[in-house]
Amino acid sequence: MRLQDILLALLIGLGLWHALVILTDAPHFILPSPWRVAQAAYNSRVILLENAWVTIIEVGLGLVIGSLLGVVTAIQLAMSKTAERLMLPILVFTQAVPVFALAPLLTLWFGYGMGSKVIMAVLIIYFPVTSAFHDGLTRIDSGYRDLSVSMRAGKWTFMRHVQIPNALPSLGSGLRLAAVYAPIGAVIGEWVGASKGLGYLMLLANGRAKIDLMFASLIVLACLTVILHIGVGMLATRLTRFTQGTCGNRKT
Repeated sequence: MRLQDILLALLIGLGLWHALVILTDAPHFILPSPWRVAQAAYNSRVILLENAWVTIIEVGLGLVIGSLLGVVTAIQLAMSKTAERLMLPILVFTQAVPVFALAPLLTLWFGYGMGSKVIMAVLIIYFPVTSAFHDGLTRIDSGYRDLSVSMRAGKWTFMRHVQIPNALPSLGSGLRLAAVYAPIGAVIGEWVGASKGLGYLMLLANGRAKIDLMFASLIVLACLTVILHIGVGMLATRLTRFTQGTCGNRKT
């Protein structure tokens, strides 16, 4: 995803938005114009920054913790057939329960603070990261496995030198999805119960009929999500290239 493409999509979106406001002649308390939203964002910039910072911390902690748990779980599943047979069906079954439905329970158990939002973000990204990385770890050419057997390489040696480098592109795909899903989990948690954050600000603005401020909060959240997605994608790409380059140097 290039910066030029993002800017082009943004300009097209703003143009369609402005055209829709003109064509429908909707009142500003239902569909405010981009200019009105920009004014609201500027006038409320301090409030937006304060609440955005809270959401950024929640998303960042959830993304780091959920990704680490997903990586560790995927490695454990790939190294142990017993763990794979026992845990993988359970992980799939847990996805039958809508994670959003757990938000009220998490708020009840962990309170209205940051903890319940971080846990919500962790839960929503844990399975995509685990599933993507596990698929990459197990999708290994049989020739590598035969070679490891002939060289009497242990499971961890094979995992470290073959499986993990081969699975990094799959992990990168999972992390990119996680970067998009993590803000959703945090905001859902803020909607259920919070005193700070962009989700809380959206509800507050909606309750006070400040639809322009609600749109401004939504746009800030969307921008943060795009930035996070690009940053995680760049990090995953560099990690993959570095690891593959290191493995290539070892082979030579």
